[in-house]
Amino acid sequence: MTAVVDMDAAIGFVVAHGDAVDRARLSWLRTGAAVPDEVLDAAEAGQTPDGGWPAVLDGAVGSVDATCFRLAELDDLGALGRPAARHALDWLAARQLPDGGWDEDPALADLAPEWARPGDPEARLYLTANAGFWLSVGGRDARAAGPLDHRVGGSYAGVVQAAAQALAVQLAPDGSWPSFVAVGWLSAAVLHRQEMYYESALIQGVLAERIPQLSPADVAWLAGTLRRVDVGEEHWLLVSARERLTRTQRSDGGWDSDDGHQFDVHTTLRAIRACRAVTSAG
Repeated sequence: MTAVVDMDAAIGFVVAHGDAVDRARLSWLRTGAAVPDEVLDAAEAGQTPDGGWPAVLDGAVGSVDATCFRLAELDDLGALGRPAARHALDWLAARQLPDGGWDEDPALADLAPEWARPGDPEARLYLTANAGFWLSVGGRDARAAGPLDHRVGGSYAGVVQAAAQALAVQLAPDGSWPSFVAVGWLSAAVLHRQEMYYESALIQGVLAERIPQLSPADVAWLAGTLRRVDVGEEHWLLVSARERLTRTQRSDGGWDSDDGHQFDVHTTLRAIRACRAVTSAG
């Protein structure tokens, strides 16, 4: 009999160790329960006037990487249609470069981690995949300042199409890419949503080979990302990802983060998104 993730234990871990925002994310992921306004306000706190979120507390310069991280939290709260997320998505769209990609503000050079370092080609590809992903999924809920476009990406259809092309041209013939591993699943999701199925499938083949070596945090991120763009839960890559998560779940119900135990709840929420049954939640 195939082993399965212990969802009850995972839920218990988040309840025991998460804060109010974490527990609200859990409730929305499980049942689509309405999130209290004070929790949403806390999750949206710190946004800069131009729409991005800074990389550090009270920072004045918006960060593409930090903004994508916040959008992921807001997505788990069903809040991509709220004004803060709409403002952030507009900000991301406006920061797209002429070649279809994204880069961090040079002012963040001394603060940026390696995956978001301004001017670095690998970081640019990661930021392009991440921003392209959130504009792909957020465009369905957001209503930007411009007219609504019913193509893939909604209000940001043209932006997302340019991002997909910028990602596709970086692929090697075997489906590999010259950047961090997360670029793989983010790019596969963007390309899948753009119906560039061949390119997405090439990447998925590479990811399948890497799953046994990926950390639990990365596997949860991979699976949650692909499910967010409606890749079916019985897709062979997602089945493999769930098997890996089953083997790496701890006895307390959680999973290890790659960034320290203070982020274990975040990783566990990602695993819950990846493994949960389909509900009214996104």
